[in-house]
Amino acid sequence: MPHPLITQEHIDSYQRDGVVLVKGLFRDHVEALRQGVETNMAEPGKYAAENLKAGEGGRFFDDYCNWQRIPEFEDVIRSSEAAEVAADLMRSRTVQLFHDHVLVKEPGTSKPTPWHQDSPYYFVEGEQTISFWSPLDPVREASLRCVAGSHQWAKPVLPTRWLSEQNFYPDADAYMPVPDPDAEGMTIMEWAMEPGDAVAFNYKTLHGARGNQTQSRRRAFSLRLLGDDARYVERPGRTSPPFPGHEMKPGEKLREDWFPVIFRR
Repeated sequence: MPHPLITQEHIDSYQRDGVVLVKGLFRDHVEALRQGVETNMAEPGKYAAENLKAGEGGRFFDDYCNWQRIPEFEDVIRSSEAAEVAADLMRSRTVQLFHDHVLVKEPGTSKPTPWHQDSPYYFVEGEQTISFWSPLDPVREASLRCVAGSHQWAKPVLPTRWLSEQNFYPDADAYMPVPDPDAEGMTIMEWAMEPGDAVAFNYKTLHGARGNQTQSRRRAFSLRLLGDDARYVERPGRTSPPFPGHEMKPGEKLREDWFPVIFRR
């Protein structure tokens, strides 16, 4: 039987569309995650970024790979039901932690998060991958948007740098151009969400997020996890996150001392 927070329909939708909404996944951990985000913004990590150009209003902050130095993040990752739900959605026996990611759009931040797939930025591939995107504030307009079925596209979407808009890797031929899902009539999934709800999506699912032109903050905590078939792959350049000095070889499972298994059937 699936975890009580989800049904077989959730699992089927995740496999078919590459995205599904899980209500209340982090409901009991919202305050802890909010505190973790405040700590993260007050003490940014080495990968922290401000994603607005000069003259653009608001603030768009993001940072990742901080679970080992922010106790609230590690506690939520290990004690919440996210890993077991991930196992069900991915149809995986095990769940391995990849990394955490914080994204904050302050009020009046009109810039959207560009359309992208996560997979091309990462040094891992597999059918069993999952990201949870959980808002820590009520979301009505500043929502995450995912293109249904895009995890099954034959060619990955070109990864770009959010601020400079340059190609992430030197060879663009291996990728398809970034589409315009609204103009091209693609099926876009998005939901009004309460704090602690979570959108679950495959690393290969094309997604972006609306700007935040409301009078409220939009803080989001993302958790990236891996299933049984995930393996290390080499990319044509420095990945994001880079994890320097990992010493893994193509085809290997990610090393468990860096990427711990947090759930096992």
